[in-house]
Amino acid sequence: MRKYELMVIFPMEEERYNEGRGHLFADLSAGGAEIEKTDEIGERDLAYEINKITRGRYVLFTLKASPASIVNFDRAFKLNANLIRHLFVRIEE
Repeated sequence: MRKYELMVIFPMEEERYNEGRGHLFADLSAGGAEIEKTDEIGERDLAYEINKITRGRYVLFTLKASPASIVNFDRAFKLNANLIRHLFVRIEE
């Protein structure tokens, strides 16, 4: 298991935010990831417009997962319509 940071941008609407967050937690737990920490960064303007969206809710997760599962998470998150963007970054120990 390696340590990763996952930055996710959710839509501003409360319903889409809660649904996207629920799917994200379900996908991570099904893939065997251990979430160590969750930081709600808050609402911010996007650097550029994405699908006519200019603001989003940023959340930073610190988690442990196997490298093979990161590929599966990436694929699942791309299909989740309630996530605007996501990025995995490996943390060196």
